[in-house]
Amino acid sequence: MNAPVALVTGASRGLGLALARELADAGHALIIDARTEPALRAAETALRDRSTADVTAVPGDVADPAHRAELLAAARTHGRLDVLVDNASALGVSPATARLADYPQAVAEQVFAANVHGPLALIQAALPLLRASRGRVLNISSDAAVEAYPGWGVYGASKAALDHLSAVLAEEEPDVRWWWVDPGEMRTAMLAEVAPDDDLSDRLDPADVARTLRHLIGGGLPSGRYTADALDREAV
Repeated sequence: MNAPVALVTGASRGLGLALARELADAGHALIIDARTEPALRAAETALRDRSTADVTAVPGDVADPAHRAELLAAARTHGRLDVLVDNASALGVSPATARLADYPQAVAEQVFAANVHGPLALIQAALPLLRASRGRVLNISSDAAVEAYPGWGVYGASKAALDHLSAVLAEEEPDVRWWWVDPGEMRTAMLAEVAPDDDLSDRLDPADVARTLRHLIGGGLPSGRYTADALDREAV
């Protein structure tokens, strides 16, 4: 029997790479992407060195239709797609200066292209394979999707839109499992870039969050919005 196939976007570092490791350990063949090719190739090598998983790295931006076509072509080569993780995202202008009153429209369009339009278009293209496998889709959200944080308006609005799309897809496509999850604040390069002067030692380890999400993907929880913290408490 062919191994289950997982497509993980934004898998060159942080949560995406940690989750790719977890899925490889669980026996999935992997298709991974990221915008920065050298970092993606390094992740590909590390994943292959770690396990016997089949790893296909496809560099590019999920907001690019040609790149999405490449990702789906890779899935069709396997003949199936069991798990889609929409992890790649764009932060936009630094939250320290990102007031909505003067937020650059061009940057806002880039954020929505990466965080909303790209994931939706990828889901639309992948749905025939996901329906056939009764697959699972994990959309990475944020607490900024439900809380009003000054400076995070465009990013938070994009994640709120992704949450709502996920909820509607769960109603329209009940044969596919849909989860949209707030992973919490993690010790990642992205957070370090946002808060370069902060001590991040007390933030969550992406590896621990990825382990929680692996259990979610492999389990039987219904479609819905979750937080990694609540999932951890349920598992105790």
